[in-house]
Amino acid sequence: MNWTAPLLRDWIQRKFNIKYSEHGTRKLLHLLGFSFTKPTYTLALADSEKQEQFKQDFETVKKLIQREIDRILFQDESMIRDYQALAHTWFPKGQQKIVPTYGKHRGVKLIGTLDYESGEVFCIEEEQYDANVFLAFLKQVVARYPGEKIVMVLDNARIHHAKLIQPFLNEHSGRLQLMFLPPYSPQLNLIEGLWGWLKKSVIHNVFYHTVAEIRTAVQNFISEINKTPMETVDRLCIQI
Repeated sequence: MNWTAPLLRDWIQRKFNIKYSEHGTRKLLHLLGFSFTKPTYTLALADSEKQEQFKQDFETVKKLIQREIDRILFQDESMIRDYQALAHTWFPKGQQKIVPTYGKHRGVKLIGTLDYESGEVFCIEEEQYDANVFLAFLKQVVARYPGEKIVMVLDNARIHHAKLIQPFLNEHSGRLQLMFLPPYSPQLNLIEGLWGWLKKSVIHNVFYHTVAEIRTAVQNFISEINKTPMETVDRLCIQI
């Protein structure tokens, strides 16, 4: 049932013969600890047991930081499109904001990592997503943290399992370990929160004339949050 205050008010009157106003019904709900909240989706094919096992395994990995491993990175790809643009905002009544659009699906393709402990974000733009691009990205990550042992948490995209990357992983098995998320579990990949934060800060309710403008806005956002990385930790890295 999609409960609203008027529906609940009517149900209380039918069930208990007690009359509430709509305002009184909302007040009663707040007193009882309810909130008027939008539901959220979960993927129906997700396996809760595998998700719990991942959480337990991740707790074990966290305990190895600064002992057997140096860094935990959450990795993902994201397409930042300009047509995902409208969101609620405040403006004077009767003066609704009008955002122009060309009606085109333009944007930039990003691939990046979020450091679980330090909050540092490493993010680059690519023309496409394939095994060659992912291999090149892994090489950049290993070079970025010389001599360090890294655990990279990532989803089960096909390019993450490509045969092309296996020789590199074997060669660097002592330095880079991939830790795969359970299938259909994006909520366990902490960098997903970064993409949402980026879109809300950069894309929502803004008109960009060119892809270059979108690219600049994305780069500026990453640069700014990397100035205060512990704020990123507080915002994104305490969920699991």
